[in-house]
Amino acid sequence: MTTNPAAQQPRTADSHNPTGKTFFGHPRMLANLFSVEMWERFSYYGMQGIMIFYLYYSVTEGGSGLVDKTTAAGIMGAYGGTVYLLAILGGFIGDRVLGPERTLFYSCILIMAGHVSLAVLPGAAGVVAGLLLVAIGSGGLKTNASALLGTLYSREDPRRDGGFTIFYMGVNIGSLLGPFLTSFGWGLWGFHFGFLLAALGMAIGLTQYALTRKNLPESAHELSSPLNPTEKRNYSLLLVGILVVLGVLLATGLMRPENLASWVIGFIAIGAISLFTLILCDRQITDDERSRVVSFIPMWVGNAVFWALYQQQFTVMAIYSDTRLNWNILGMEFKPSMINSINPVFIIIFAPLFTLMWDKLGKRQPGTVTKFSLGIIGVGIAFLIFLTQAGNTSVNVGWIVLILFVCTIAELAISPVGTSLSTKLAPARHRVNMVALYFTSVALGTVLAGWLGKFYSMETEVPYFLSLGIGTIVVGLLLWSMNKWVTQRMRGVK
Repeated sequence: MTTNPAAQQPRTADSHNPTGKTFFGHPRMLANLFSVEMWERFSYYGMQGIMIFYLYYSVTEGGSGLVDKTTAAGIMGAYGGTVYLLAILGGFIGDRVLGPERTLFYSCILIMAGHVSLAVLPGAAGVVAGLLLVAIGSGGLKTNASALLGTLYSREDPRRDGGFTIFYMGVNIGSLLGPFLTSFGWGLWGFHFGFLLAALGMAIGLTQYALTRKNLPESAHELSSPLNPTEKRNYSLLLVGILVVLGVLLATGLMRPENLASWVIGFIAIGAISLFTLILCDRQITDDERSRVVSFIPMWVGNAVFWALYQQQFTVMAIYSDTRLNWNILGMEFKPSMINSINPVFIIIFAPLFTLMWDKLGKRQPGTVTKFSLGIIGVGIAFLIFLTQAGNTSVNVGWIVLILFVCTIAELAISPVGTSLSTKLAPARHRVNMVALYFTSVALGTVLAGWLGKFYSMETEVPYFLSLGIGTIVVGLLLWSMNKWVTQRMRGVK
């Protein structure tokens, strides 16, 4: 009888996959991180899908009746932008304070607590506590979940890109199911039941992660650059200073729900200008590195313009869905929040096709500037489609499906390359700061998506959609015309 020598040898320990177990050929913990991200996106988009309606629906309609439609749109835009800014803070805490694993765990707890607050606390108390806790938690989870995923693979592991692809499928599955089920809950037993479903989704993700977090590799618990005592003191004082300033603004009435979006726009602008100045004035970066940062400026502006229109699916388009769309489909009446489940369907279908297309084209595929330009022009075209239904008080749902389809195609042209571009253009000393810069662009666009809502109404929809559509297309064409200028300053980066 012969034996298999290989079977007799002990399996070599893999520091990136301590258990040795796999999930579709990948480290087993990919499944757990996939689940956490899926349930977090389920809860976040599920909550976001019905929140704008909860803010402006009257108490007799089951809502909070706290603000009007315009203010609700501004709040949701400001809220989305704040989440992106807090993602930068979450990355800082994961890198230098708690480590990515603990930051993710505590972030999940905060998110669930936020949804529970929305589910059980009525009126303003639930809104303030819920949105604040979810924003802080989502900011912490957004960056650290990706960081933990990276610890499952070595830099040379050929499975790495595939693992990230599987992971981000969880994002889209959660984004699809969340608004669908919370809309169902809202229709069944009211808004608070919808928020409860979001809380239950996050509870499932948290429970699974809590039971399996011990299986993460040792590197998941490490601090890349721990704060020294002086830094701890200085950052603590900075945090206290920020909280004091915010407290004064709120207490004096200078910051109110009606002007919240304007304040957040100002904060983002200050942050972005400060980051650009910090990097460009650093005397230790090379001329090539400085040139690449300069090339990022028009890309930053174009990206902000894109998101200012795209993110209106949670603000202006949500109001449009509520007041203009006929949601009676095959004799069944659906809630207007169902609009937020349309885009994820298209992402799930077309994202793999775009990947295959770029792979097929190889070196013949469009450059980064061209992709950005096409994405910006595409979202502008989507807004012009609204004009076909101007004045129609009962718009067929098919029109918003078409509009969001065009938005999705535009998104796939610009969004996947955004973060990648920021890392490729980053000076060696400012890799984190360049990623932060990219997020300030997305944050600004998201806030603008809410701020612009005050200019929208049925009476103003023609000039609203016409000006935004044409203006955005012009921005895309201008960026396209700068292709040579930008490419030259990228100094070999494509």
